[in-house]
Amino acid sequence: MQVQLETLSNLERRLNISLPMATIDAQIVERLKRVARSARIQGFRPGKAPLKIVEMNYGAQVRDEVLNEQVQQGFYNAAAEQKLRIAGYPRFEAVAQDDSKEHFKFAASFEVYPEVTVGELDGKEIEKPVTEVGDAEIEKTVDILRKQRTRFNHVERAAADGDRVIIDFSGTIDGEAFEGGSAENYPFVIGQGQMLPEFEAGAIGLKEGENREVSVTFPEDYQGKDVAGKTALFNISVKNVAEAILPEIDEEFAKTLGIADGNVEKMWVEVRKNVEREAKRRLQARTKENVMQALLDATPIDLPKALVELEIGRLAEQAQRDMQQRGMDPKNLKLPPALFAKQAERRVALGLILAQIVEANKLEATEEQVKAIIEEFADSYEQPADVLSWYYASPDRLEGPKSTVLENNVVEFVLSKANVVEKALPFDTLMGSDV
Repeated sequence: MQVQLETLSNLERRLNISLPMATIDAQIVERLKRVARSARIQGFRPGKAPLKIVEMNYGAQVRDEVLNEQVQQGFYNAAAEQKLRIAGYPRFEAVAQDDSKEHFKFAASFEVYPEVTVGELDGKEIEKPVTEVGDAEIEKTVDILRKQRTRFNHVERAAADGDRVIIDFSGTIDGEAFEGGSAENYPFVIGQGQMLPEFEAGAIGLKEGENREVSVTFPEDYQGKDVAGKTALFNISVKNVAEAILPEIDEEFAKTLGIADGNVEKMWVEVRKNVEREAKRRLQARTKENVMQALLDATPIDLPKALVELEIGRLAEQAQRDMQQRGMDPKNLKLPPALFAKQAERRVALGLILAQIVEANKLEATEEQVKAIIEEFADSYEQPADVLSWYYASPDRLEGPKSTVLENNVVEFVLSKANVVEKALPFDTLMGSDV
């Protein structure tokens, strides 16, 4: 085999490869002999047809198969010989053959992985958010849990802030009805921002059976472009008024939170445990994001287009699966590749940088670390042992936890080198958004 390597650009390479036809012809004959043992050809018993006849019937197919295998094998042997790290899939093309026909020539164009040199981390400032989880935060969480379990009782009084009302309404703009401007038996809770402030204010003070006309001006940036910035006149008719009743913190409430025996003290302990675990997860996620951004900023890197395109494809497939799970038909939604380009580039860059840091600093995941991650995750379930068994039932299921451990190891390594600056983050800010 003869090999010539060309450098087309920083990451693009081309291998010109020449394979001896004698080897290929020998492979074709050997393959035809194997086919002949079971070939069914009219006029001959199975496996008894002469090799020439077998070649007439199967020669073209066998030749294509052998050539394809020889090209693939020749390419990967040449890449290994040249110590090339191939990124993505090669593109093969035929090359004009010489008159001697002693060689089969082809070329393979491809990209290689870039050399990654991680930027200077010593003394680099990285922000690490911290949040206090005390009694006040636990009580606030329990109040939220109570509000999520609110009951509404019918009352025969005027509607007030916090009440749920059921109304009929119809609106006009310049005397003309407009799309979305009317509804019947429409429920909303006053004061929760479900309706525009002027509309909600118009319902306050009305009793069941009463009605009122309310003037409402839509904001200039209102999502309904046809009515944005315009003033509408609504007729509101109240059909039901109900006041909010929060559950007491008692045995029944504890049971709704999964405490089987209704023990209120146990409920408080479980809520604290869950809040602390979730706060820890979110703080770690924010810190990890800051570390990853610091690595990207410190490490300029050329990205193989092939890897970015593969990642775009994976992200697009994931988006389609998510839409299907939400009951949408992805066939009706066009998802242009450009939509995922930035995210794909970021993921590919981080993958290359993290792989280099892990290899250079021997940060591979240990069995103990993987087990600890799984146990921490399993602890949020009623039957942690079942979760552990599920993960260890198949090696493939451990890949996710292993990836998490590797990322955590890189985060700890970078933080050990950097100048870590702790910054207080309000509990509400931390828990009000999912990183």
